[in-house]
Amino acid sequence: MSEATQGKQPVITPLRVVIALCLFAPFVAMLWVSSYAKVDPVVIGVPFFYWYQMLWVVISTGLTMVAYVLWKRDQRAQRARKGGDAR
Repeated sequence: MSEATQGKQPVITPLRVVIALCLFAPFVAMLWVSSYAKVDPVVIGVPFFYWYQMLWVVISTGLTMVAYVLWKRDQRAQRARKGGDAR
C-alpha cells in the first residue's frame, strides 16, 4: 500500500448508507422470526410463514438490484471527483 492510501478512512455518504440499508434489511427481516412465525393469514393455501419468506426472496432481489445501481453511481461520482474517467 502506498502512504497516501494508508491514512485515508472510508468516506461514509448518505448514498452508501442507503446501499447498506438495502443489503441489511433482508437479514433483519429473516432473523426476526417472531414477526412471521404464524400460520395466518393463509394465501392460496400456503401458511404465512412460508409465503412471507418467499416474498422476501423477491424483495431481496429488488433491494440488491437497487444497491448495485446505487453503488455503480457512487463509483462513477467518485471517479469524477478524482478527475478520472466518468464511465
